[in-house]
Amino acid sequence: MNRITQCLHGKGTISGMMHQKKNGGNGSRGEYLAYAAEYRPVIFWNLTTRCNLNCIHCYNRSGPANGTNNELTTEEALALIDDLAKMGVPLILFTGGEPLLREDIWTLADHARTKGIMTALSTNGTLITPGVAEQIKAGGIGYAGISLDGATAETHNRFRGSSDAFERSIAAFAHCREAGVRCGVRVTLTKENHAELPALIDLAEEIGASRFCLYWLVPSGRGIDAYTQLQLSGDEVNDTLTHLYRRAEATDPKKMEFLTVDSPQDAIHLLAAMKRDNAADLAEAEELVASLKGGCSAGTRVANIDHQGYVYPCQFAQAEELRIGSVRDRPFSQIWEQTNHPVLSVFRERSPVFTGRCGDCQHIALCGGGCRVRALRLSGDIHADDPFCFVYRDHVISPFNHR
Repeated sequence: MNRITQCLHGKGTISGMMHQKKNGGNGSRGEYLAYAAEYRPVIFWNLTTRCNLNCIHCYNRSGPANGTNNELTTEEALALIDDLAKMGVPLILFTGGEPLLREDIWTLADHARTKGIMTALSTNGTLITPGVAEQIKAGGIGYAGISLDGATAETHNRFRGSSDAFERSIAAFAHCREAGVRCGVRVTLTKENHAELPALIDLAEEIGASRFCLYWLVPSGRGIDAYTQLQLSGDEVNDTLTHLYRRAEATDPKKMEFLTVDSPQDAIHLLAAMKRDNAADLAEAEELVASLKGGCSAGTRVANIDHQGYVYPCQFAQAEELRIGSVRDRPFSQIWEQTNHPVLSVFRERSPVFTGRCGDCQHIALCGGGCRVRALRLSGDIHADDPFCFVYRDHVISPFNHR
């Protein structure tokens, strides 16, 4: 996760994050969770693969045709929350499919709250009525990330396989705002919506989004099928990062924050831009990025639990060869504490040996080799370079301590 706004605006913000890291992340506020020193992961929990939409880039092939598919029962889910609370998990993000199709979601959210775990929601927004927004608020869910894959109904609805998803998703922002629920825009940027990025940011501001979270396409689920067709070129990626940087620079951080996901190497672009512009917070931003010792959170600060209880390093790693265990066989806390699991070892390795461009790149300490899922899916080798990296070998950043 590349937090553009938090690196660009204010030494107080960055100093706060460094304080959280040096103190083990205890009592972490939501915006500091990515920087917690201990590996008490944020849990991305796919409650279901049922969904009322059929998105062309869905990372776990959710859709209307899916049934309950051996989903964890309410009793199993509550027991899982108990275990997560005991190990000090700070945040559960309920996702899907469409998590609002899970009939017991309010029971689960309330139980997490009573156990002291923060919760958030990742949703397509189409099921959020005024009443549902009030339930989100009453359930203690602190944030709703709502997907918008275009600034126009035509683009968004084409991505979502629906004739009215755009209208209902836009309405969801108003309902959440009226209920006092903080919400933000989530967009997966591809060739088919890249040109609408400036207008989409304008729209996000107009509808009151507090966060603009840009995801890059990962070859997982239906994203594998559409990857070649939809993935952006290097020039398009660099143009996008430059635009996000300028918009974040000009936007009051109290109004909306900007971040990117699924490409740790984005931080290299950010630091280079800050150096070029003689940004006041450059030194602290460099220290912050370096402190992560490789930007990918999978298998360390992030974990995924799917609808059947299988555990993976992240939500994009849902494949049998990357499976770590099942909460139906043993508690998540025991699965996560394994020190010699072959999959976890790859994601937790602090001096990894990569091939290709990553093998001798001077920036490897900053990005950790990018996304291992992309490397595996597109080359068959989890130690290969990330093909979505467009950082030039001679891209110079001011030297600082990477230890």
